[in-house]
Parts: sequence; C-alpha cells; structure tokens
Amino acid sequence: MAKVQTKRENQKPLFLDVPAFSGFSVKDLEKAKEFYGDTLGLDVDGNNEMGFLTLNLATGGKAMIYPKGNHSPATFTILNFPVDDIEEAVDELIARGITFERYDVPGLKADDKGIYRGQGPTIAWFKDPDGNILSVLESH
Repeated sequence: MAKVQTKRENQKPLFLDVPAFSGFSVKDLEKAKEFYGDTLGLDVDGNNEMGFLTLNLATGGKAMIYPKGNHSPATFTILNFPVDDIEEAVDELIARGITFERYDVPGLKADDKGIYRGQGPTIAWFKDPDGNILSVLESH
C-alpha cells in the first residue's frame, strides 16, 4: 500500500499565514446586529457598502454575517462561547431574554436551566433571531 503524502516538497503551505474567517447567513441584518452587539455584547462592525456585519471575536478571529433572503438556519452549532462559569453565563443570558434549547438525545438531558452535563463538555445551546444555533460551554 502506498504511503499518502501529506506535505509537498519545496512548496510553501498555501493558507498558513492567511487570516481566515468564518461566515454565516441571517434573514435580517439589523436584528442580527442588535442581537450580537447588544444582547450578547460582542464587538460588531457594520459594512454598509458591502452589506454585511463582522463579529470581532476575543481571540482575534472574525466571523462575517451576511443577509440571505432565503436563509435557512444552520442545523449545527455555528459559534461556541467558552466560559469559566456556565451557571453564571446562562443566568445572565436568561436575564437578557435568551431561551435555551432542549434536545431529545439519548443519555443526555438538560437541567432546569437548559444546561447539559455528563457526556462531553457542560454546554447549553440557544439560537439567534434567525434560528442559527450558538452555545456556551464550560471551558475547564
């Protein structure tokens, strides 16, 4: 069996130094700006010329939010927020009007606040106004 070559000789890695970013769609850009900026407290830049928003994340990363008329929400978690104290984060998000999701997953059950514990990280999922799934998860 031939060995799979993982690096090409004498070739610079193509994207090693490129500041990549992720992106996701929403139906309503103004609602997204309010939610991500005001409700979640993230640094949001608007780009009126190009018609999208940029989330400036604490790690130095970025995520682009763009409007899409026929938007379908992601069926997976698009953005995770690691926190030291998930109880505190969930309480604060509830106070800001966030409702946490409850999923029917065998062996995984949410507590009264919507926090899942036991298998994998301690995590709670919620949605943005256009139905995209986000999470807070305990980082230690």
